[in-house]
Amino acid sequence: MTPDSKTSLVRIIYVLHLAGLITGGLTAVAGAILAHLNAGDTPPPLREHFRFQYRTFWIGLLYVVIAGITTLAFVGWLVMAFATLWWIIRCARGLTALNQDRAPARIESWGF
Repeated sequence: MTPDSKTSLVRIIYVLHLAGLITGGLTAVAGAILAHLNAGDTPPPLREHFRFQYRTFWIGLLYVVIAGITTLAFVGWLVMAFATLWWIIRCARGLTALNQDRAPARIESWGF
């Protein structure tokens, strides 16, 4: 794959992650699989984008599971709102970094 096609794939995965908010997470699962499959054989900074994407998926999934469990105590709705906002901000940060030809900042962070 050429660097331009890898960059396009990174962009598509961010869009799949955002579309996951509408599709119930199905497209986000596809995006996470693509990110995992392509992270190993890609030069930086695109490798960091793939890592950022699959970390966003797994951490987001954990937040949603916590929100689902705590929904019975009505706190879960706030956790779900936080998780949705967190997801959107992470994808926007990643797309912004991609458009600037740099790796996303704070890849290891569980926050924004």
